[in-house]
Amino acid sequence: MNEIFTLMKHELSLTLILFILLFLKLGKETWKAESTLGFISLLLLLNFLFGFVMNGTGSLFGDMFHTNATIAFEKNILNFGAFIISLQAFSWLKDHKHLPEFYMLMVSTLIGMFFMISSGNLLMFYLGLELSTIPLAALSNFDLLKRQSSEAAMKMILSSAFSSGILLFGISMMYGTTGTVSFSELPQHLDGSALQVFAFILLFTGFAFKMSVVPFHFWTADVYEGSPASVTSYLSVISKGAVIFVFVTVLYTVFKPMAEMWYHVLFLASVLTMVIGNLFAIRQNNLKRFLAFSSIAQVGFILIGISGSSQTGMASVIYFILIYVFSNLGAFGVVALVSALTGKENVNDYKGFYKTNPLLSWVLTISLFSLAGIPPTAGFFGKLFLLTAGAGKGNYLLITIAALNMIVSLYYYLRIVKAMFMDANEQPIEKLIIPFLPKIALFICVAGMIALGFVSDLYNYIYSLSFGM
Repeated sequence: MNEIFTLMKHELSLTLILFILLFLKLGKETWKAESTLGFISLLLLLNFLFGFVMNGTGSLFGDMFHTNATIAFEKNILNFGAFIISLQAFSWLKDHKHLPEFYMLMVSTLIGMFFMISSGNLLMFYLGLELSTIPLAALSNFDLLKRQSSEAAMKMILSSAFSSGILLFGISMMYGTTGTVSFSELPQHLDGSALQVFAFILLFTGFAFKMSVVPFHFWTADVYEGSPASVTSYLSVISKGAVIFVFVTVLYTVFKPMAEMWYHVLFLASVLTMVIGNLFAIRQNNLKRFLAFSSIAQVGFILIGISGSSQTGMASVIYFILIYVFSNLGAFGVVALVSALTGKENVNDYKGFYKTNPLLSWVLTISLFSLAGIPPTAGFFGKLFLLTAGAGKGNYLLITIAALNMIVSLYYYLRIVKAMFMDANEQPIEKLIIPFLPKIALFICVAGMIALGFVSDLYNYIYSLSFGM
């Protein structure tokens, strides 16, 4: 029993929070929205801090569930992101009548992601994936009075069902050719047969849907635009980060015997994802759609790091996701705040934004600089390590394409900066009063983007963790 509490502490901690939220909802005494939001954010902060103590290494339930220092660190990154999103959602949720339900759904998805990350076989992974996906569709529909939100939920549930079906078909074919679904046993039975290659393609397709890899990205922009801004940031950072963590582990351990084959798949997918994501981002006027295609392009860079198939590749991906949490949540934090207080989400609405809201303008600018990979922000170091990992294979054509795409991305990121600082607007967004909790979240994001790239010990720590994978 002590082993269960040690190895499953992240999942059990979130389950406890889920029960507290349930009692809070069913209780006779009704709290003020501000008090409830502060209390829940405190719970999520304690949950994040608890993630750094009493971590163990081992497996449970016949190796269906396993954990180690790397997995615990990945879960802590997601816990931290959920805490930041909770702070940022204050302005939107304080007037929402279903406040506890939002956090119940969010914590439920997080539990599913944690089981997915700790999965020891394909069925456990699939169950965790479904547990994390179904509540996300409900979260996408959380703006109950907006038709766009309902459309977003419908598109997400249909695309998720389709991708899950493909993934399950791939799992069944993999089981049929190997006789096992265990991560530890599968590598011994992989012989590169045509049927196994086809099963891998189906599994990759399922992952690609969840990560918004081109050409499986069509749902992303519509769902991001229709969902509430806080849910969009959760989809972009937490959900995508969890799937990437599992994807790297599966490739590096389960499908290691097929590394030469899946390297070419990643090469093609990364090029298509970077190019298409960048080209479509240039055309966007809605900021949530803009950040959707930006996140698609970022996945292309992550695939380059994964293609390195090395300890450096694993470390660079984890390090980049951590930086991505700060960068993307910094950008989405400003967009969510402006959307909640004014309802404005288009690029043209931000013309002259600096004159009325200089603080928010600088936060958004630093976030965009970090996403673009402009030094000295942490995003520069994150992309540098990804490209370094990819260059380990000696494919400099891929690195050249990535460098050219970084130049293209500068254009559309700086377009937003130009609108805020240089373009005139007769009716700019009025001066906004930033509540305390969102202000703290924005401060944490900016501090992380500026400081994280210079903390070399952090990357060295992540690198040492990835050695055990």
